[in-house]
Amino acid sequence: MVLPEVLRTLKRLLGNAPTLSGMPMHPRPNPRPSENMRAMVMHAVGQPLRLEERPLPEPGPDEVRLRVEACAVCRTDLHIVDGELPLPLLPVVPGHEIVGIIDRVGSGVKTLRCGDRVGVPWLAHTCGHCDYCGSGRENLCDQPVFTGHGRDGGFATHVTAEAAFCLPLGQTMDAVHMAPLMCAGLIGWRSLRMAGDEARRIGLYGFGAAAHLVLQVARLQGREVHAFTRPGDVRTQTFARGLGATWAGGSDSAPVRPLDAAIIFAPVGDLVPAALRAVRKGGRVVCGGIHMSDIPGFPYRILWEERQLLSVANLTRADATAFLHFVSGRSLRVVSTPYALEQANEALDDLRSGRLQGAAVLVP
Repeated sequence: MVLPEVLRTLKRLLGNAPTLSGMPMHPRPNPRPSENMRAMVMHAVGQPLRLEERPLPEPGPDEVRLRVEACAVCRTDLHIVDGELPLPLLPVVPGHEIVGIIDRVGSGVKTLRCGDRVGVPWLAHTCGHCDYCGSGRENLCDQPVFTGHGRDGGFATHVTAEAAFCLPLGQTMDAVHMAPLMCAGLIGWRSLRMAGDEARRIGLYGFGAAAHLVLQVARLQGREVHAFTRPGDVRTQTFARGLGATWAGGSDSAPVRPLDAAIIFAPVGDLVPAALRAVRKGGRVVCGGIHMSDIPGFPYRILWEERQLLSVANLTRADATAFLHFVSGRSLRVVSTPYALEQANEALDDLRSGRLQGAAVLVP
């Protein structure tokens, strides 16, 4: 992040400048010597989140409490709020791309302490004893819990989390630009890994928070990237080319040369046949989202010749460790639009309508 971006971010956080979406931030309240916290809470599907004041939560055994510095807004949060994912818990505080400072440590926690900066991702708990956990595939655990879904998340001033699922972070990047790495970056990393090391020409369908990060990672790995956006979205195509895309165009276009692999981030089932037609024989199509509209019927011939169709489910802590190690010390441009916590509904609406470039990030 260069100096002008730092200055712009500081101005937005002070509430005196518009966000990149053109919406003014509310003035941030002064810190209060209170035992309460604030949170944006989901009570019912399809209803706006409500700003509430609650008692500060106490961390349980093997848990920590964080003072949230920033929490990015993920498309999965949108699927939760819009009722496209079943919820085990209501009311619930959404948000699972959290960066914060530990301010309370529960009993039994040995590896973390107050003052540590950590990230809290989507995967919040696994059983540790099912066949998947035992074989290094905890992302497929039979009894998982997810942040902002099965337990309260980061659309708040404070949040608790299991210490074992927190990701230690350094101080090399400000929280507004680090928060999107906790899911958009992580799921993009896993999707790229599943595309295969041999895939040198990659297509990205849907160019939001995850794609704008994985494009840069792929370029750092020496891969060629083609970006597919909504037809006619010249602004986003220009954005993609500015980040290093070899080609950018509408999702209704075919690549000049067949792709080795394609990753679909947009939750649009109609893109699956298009991506299958775009990859070479033996190529892969990876569906990177947790939710997608129904995939239409398509002729077997576009799957034939050993093309593969895969999905990505969640991520593992090993994925997170590998990704954070890879990006450490590298120049990764994270495009973030900050919003005050109270503007969570506006941020979700901007994401829903496609008005954002990069990621929306809530700042308590």
